[in-house]
Amino acid sequence: MTLPVMEPGLDRRVLHDWVTAIDQGPWDSLAFGERIIFDNPDCAVMLGAAAAWSERVEIVTTIFVAQLHNPVLLAKQVATADVLSGGRLTVGLGIGGREEDYKAAGADFATHKNSEMARIVAEMRRVWAGERIVEAAPRRVGPPPVRSGGPPMLAAAMGPKAIVLASQWADGVCGMSFGPDPEEIGAYFDMVRKAWAEAARPAPQLGTSFWFALDEKSGGGGRAQLETHLKRYFTWVDPAARDAIAASAGFAGSVQELRDMLKRIEDKGVDEIQLIPTNSDVDQVHRIADPIG
Repeated sequence: MTLPVMEPGLDRRVLHDWVTAIDQGPWDSLAFGERIIFDNPDCAVMLGAAAAWSERVEIVTTIFVAQLHNPVLLAKQVATADVLSGGRLTVGLGIGGREEDYKAAGADFATHKNSEMARIVAEMRRVWAGERIVEAAPRRVGPPPVRSGGPPMLAAAMGPKAIVLASQWADGVCGMSFGPDPEEIGAYFDMVRKAWAEAARPAPQLGTSFWFALDEKSGGGGRAQLETHLKRYFTWVDPAARDAIAASAGFAGSVQELRDMLKRIEDKGVDEIQLIPTNSDVDQVHRIADPIG
């Protein structure tokens, strides 16, 4: 389950209630992602809070935009969160899609390339391996992560070329389905499996995600809730594209219909599905816990 970090009006109580509800429910993980020019909490700081407020679930970043960060500092932040969580961290990385965030972070949008990812990840893993980053420095960058070699790393790689590149460095993928469309998800997983096999890598972790709104909890209906959320979220695309996405993307329906959708995706061999809420009412976590459990 994803935290509602892209919803307005968040405060400590709301975020704490969500983390606690997920941690005490049947969920395997909680997730959240990164934007700069938006009202969402900082991803690295949220990692610390989620680690402190939870005891059981895996904490997954979906995603850090790698090029927005110095890789040594990002490695240190991630290792710190891994320690705070007791080794319950999985790191999703990607290149993002918003030039405005690159500009705000002082990053060069020319590095907005999947071909840059292997270099960034290699630098992070050097830190986690305890290699000396500055030769003349008397000490290494720490703390060391809990798990040897660092936490698992997932790629937000969607296209064929991006998937092949990700197979060189990632332990799997954290995909995204606009539909959600189980057949599309299955074809995507087939591409991922093929790329990992051709790279002689261990079988990849297969993850996907989609926005959802429950008809029972949305007042005017799930589709209206999705449209409100998606129009607010997709600020960087032109209005016509934003309206088209808002009118069609995501799942809207009953808890039972969500149960059916999850089963259809499960049949495609998924390891992890991250549900993305489109409002901040924590009651929906409890409502859909029974289908998941």
